[in-house]
Amino acid sequence: MNKLEVGIIGGAGYTAGELIRLLLNHSKTNINFIYSTSNAGNKIYKVHQDLIGCTELEFSSQINTEVDMLFLCLGHGNSTAFLEKNTFSKNTKIIDLSNDFRLLSDKNFQGKEFVYGLAELNKEAIKTAKYIANPGCFATVLQLAILPLAANGLLTNDVHINAVTGATGAGTSLSATTHFTWRDNNFSHYKAFNHQHLGEINQTVKQLQSDFNSEINFMPNRGDFSRGIFATTYTKFKGALEDAKVLYKNYYKDAGFTIVSDESIFLKQVVNTNKCIISLEKHGDKLLITSTIDNLLKGASGAAVQNMNLMFGFEETEGLKLKATYF
Repeated sequence: MNKLEVGIIGGAGYTAGELIRLLLNHSKTNINFIYSTSNAGNKIYKVHQDLIGCTELEFSSQINTEVDMLFLCLGHGNSTAFLEKNTFSKNTKIIDLSNDFRLLSDKNFQGKEFVYGLAELNKEAIKTAKYIANPGCFATVLQLAILPLAANGLLTNDVHINAVTGATGAGTSLSATTHFTWRDNNFSHYKAFNHQHLGEINQTVKQLQSDFNSEINFMPNRGDFSRGIFATTYTKFKGALEDAKVLYKNYYKDAGFTIVSDESIFLKQVVNTNKCIISLEKHGDKLLITSTIDNLLKGASGAAVQNMNLMFGFEETEGLKLKATYF
């Protein structure tokens, strides 16, 4: 089989850099172009300096509208504008990494129907989809923490979440809260109880458990590390810890990258991987669910490649057998 011809729109950001790295090492893909008007003509490794020695590709100001697979690595709101101005072949499949098409109210656009691309939720739909809305990073790690409960109608009380993300979650543009002198040895919360990813999370819970009418209380935090998300979620649960473990392990038994651990978990187990690792504890009548991912991989580019693999009938783990940056 010939390799897939792949195009990337918006090639200069963190998620694009990770996507390029993955695709360069994917046995089924050839990068046809990486579009960036601000960097056109520059070598890829001049921007993504970890790729020096890996590729001589250059950023392009030209778009090939006949590629097999198109990844949109644009800022939120920009994917819609881009697709309004550019028409691709009816055979081109598209994965959007922004939040433009994630909600049901936004999934239909110019005759395209975007499927929500959380593989642990919608794997069969992803396999036959032409257009995918990749989930948000917080949305991924938090949904994976509660999917088994919602799927079994067991979210009967408020859900409380505290999660910490690394600086790369804010993107490459410098701001007051991403500057090293502010971030280093520092910690803060932001968008308390109203983070934009709550829309995706509530939508998924309602999809699985239509009678859910409790609150999902989410406190996002900024950590003083570069990448990864570590989340702790708790809610009331009537069963024993072993009941919860059976429930979770059964739900994720066919998942390519979500693992339920019997041990305590920590962030370094997932950094540089497409894994989500989950651990469970019971404290009185509360179930504590700890979940962790790499925000740039399972929370963005790794999940996008995972979805591409499913869409084209490749092994789900193709190009994603990565070792954690553990030491």
